[in-house]
Amino acid sequence: MSNPSVTSPSQKTMLLLSHLLLSPAFADSDDRGRSSLSESELLNLDRGDFEQLLALASSNHVIVRGMERLANAMHSRGDAMREEWARDALAMDRTRIANAIPFLRSICAAFEEEGQEAVVIKSLDHWPDLGSDLDLYTTAIPETVLELMKRRFNARLAPRSWGDRLARKWNFVIPGLPEAVEIHMGRLGQTGEQMVLASLVARRARRIQIDGVPFRVPHVSDRLMISALQRMYRHFYFRLCDIIDSAALIEGGLIDYSDLEETATAAGIWEGMATYLVIVADYVNLYRGSGMHLPQAVTSSARFGGEKIFYAKEFLRVPILPQSAGLYGSQLGGLLRKGELESSVRLGLLPWLAGAAVVGQKITGSDKGIW
Repeated sequence: MSNPSVTSPSQKTMLLLSHLLLSPAFADSDDRGRSSLSESELLNLDRGDFEQLLALASSNHVIVRGMERLANAMHSRGDAMREEWARDALAMDRTRIANAIPFLRSICAAFEEEGQEAVVIKSLDHWPDLGSDLDLYTTAIPETVLELMKRRFNARLAPRSWGDRLARKWNFVIPGLPEAVEIHMGRLGQTGEQMVLASLVARRARRIQIDGVPFRVPHVSDRLMISALQRMYRHFYFRLCDIIDSAALIEGGLIDYSDLEETATAAGIWEGMATYLVIVADYVNLYRGSGMHLPQAVTSSARFGGEKIFYAKEFLRVPILPQSAGLYGSQLGGLLRKGELESSVRLGLLPWLAGAAVVGQKITGSDKGIW
């Protein structure tokens, strides 16, 4: 993957943020004396540039990690003004997170107290950052969840889109919590087609501690498959948090690649999963030079790599045609071959749903209610 040419101020900001998060020069607070154009630009941001960097860090769910690195770099250079900018932004987001985590724990505890499964998916993958909503998976039936959320948290049900209904997910608004709570019930995937993965999540969930607070989260393989489904089969873009979160699993030796291949193959998404990991490694190596390696079983199964990724509208984009369309076709074909007719029908609705979303976007300026 070669260094992309800068075509817009927004893309320049993405390059700077990627450099801040991935370059060894910013790996800790120690000033290593390295110098590059990106470092020079980061260390001489004006207020307007900083606000653009902060906004992009927010949409990519990396405010805490990004602002910590920037604040440390400014501190080591004696730049009190820019250090204060970064630390103010850091403090604000930490306050938001400190408000959200007790709510998340209370929701999980309420499910457990009433004998129901509750696994936190996606949201805690970014720690010490936290996404813009709180995501959970449960095996409980909708009627039970709706009643529990209303009774225990005075929660209000947000309007549901066509996509939400197919995916069997509900969004709740809780007083005092700015973030929506999104609960997936019994199914996963854009159209709720993923029964194999859904059956694993609660059964294989593990416990972790976040600031001394216990949570149940997916097995590493299941966590990666949920990310791949979201990025390669639904949104067709990566956030920087996806790159950093998954890179940490690769570098930490935390992935059981045999288990991942077996379960992703059973779910019909092994090629997409392998492609996801290759994209992560390619993007990290772009900023570090080299050093992130994947097993041959992964690289040989990937349909493409980081060379196909491009920047647009705040995110790193995955091309839909023909790359992602090919992965979709492979997933649908796998479901049909295994005779999973209900899941196949659900997944077969995806192109129609996407088409309706495009039409709605053109007519009303929004795909709300569809996607």
